[in-house]
Amino acid sequence: MIVEVLQLMILVGRAMDENKKYTSANRAAWDASAPLHEAGETWQRLLAEVAKADFSTFDETLRETLEDVGVVGKRVVQVCCNNGREVLSLSAMGAKTVLGIDQSDAFLAQARKLAHLSGRKCDFLCADIYELPQDTPGDFDLGLITIGVLNWMPDLKRFFDAVSGLLARDGVLVIYETHPFLEMFDPTSADPFSPSQSYFDRGPHANEDTITYDGSDGGQGPVSWWFSHTMGEIVSAAVAAGLKLERFNEYPHSNRETEFDIYEDRKVQIPMCYTLVLRKER
Repeated sequence: MIVEVLQLMILVGRAMDENKKYTSANRAAWDASAPLHEAGETWQRLLAEVAKADFSTFDETLRETLEDVGVVGKRVVQVCCNNGREVLSLSAMGAKTVLGIDQSDAFLAQARKLAHLSGRKCDFLCADIYELPQDTPGDFDLGLITIGVLNWMPDLKRFFDAVSGLLARDGVLVIYETHPFLEMFDPTSADPFSPSQSYFDRGPHANEDTITYDGSDGGQGPVSWWFSHTMGEIVSAAVAAGLKLERFNEYPHSNRETEFDIYEDRKVQIPMCYTLVLRKER
């Protein structure tokens, strides 16, 4: 029995070391991409609009979902908040307090610039979601995860365990993400409407291009790692972390990079994004 326990501990330790390799590489890739994001038109637009009373970067789908679950007066946390634009959008919606968590120092520096310009008080924590500081609050009423977060996560079970740990009992988690079905297609391929990857291909997939959102060529950058997860794996990992599924909606519009827009508004539609609303039971 003791030998079996030791073997299990060794296997768990190796898996954690492997995950750390991926998350550390992704942090370096995001830090390298930050200057490109701060130099573009989108950044200039944020600087010009962030102080407005009705500031928001949420599209209609996410805004309606958040309004339905309620933001006003809530303690809110966003996991993987990037440059804080959505943290500040939550604050503008009436959240009592908002904490943004991200592991990229470079993007959090941008977040603090935006927060200063906005005049809104928001907090930011630089941390790997798998290695949150012990004093990280665990009493948030609402958690938010948005586009392009889950595919950076090598271990969904540990990820949702960490996210669940941030929520108070009866707290709500809203997820607005790219649909896993879309991972089967490559819009830059010679035949973008034929699947180029199995739905069940979990990766990891290495990428050596600097991360951009607008379809532009950022050149070569540090290697980053991308993981595909099926819808079943996502929901199952969340439920196993003590989160009860309350709502699951799928949509035919794109909420990711602009090159994926070619799959919108076609006669035969595919699921391109989704929302999940989950509530912490324990």
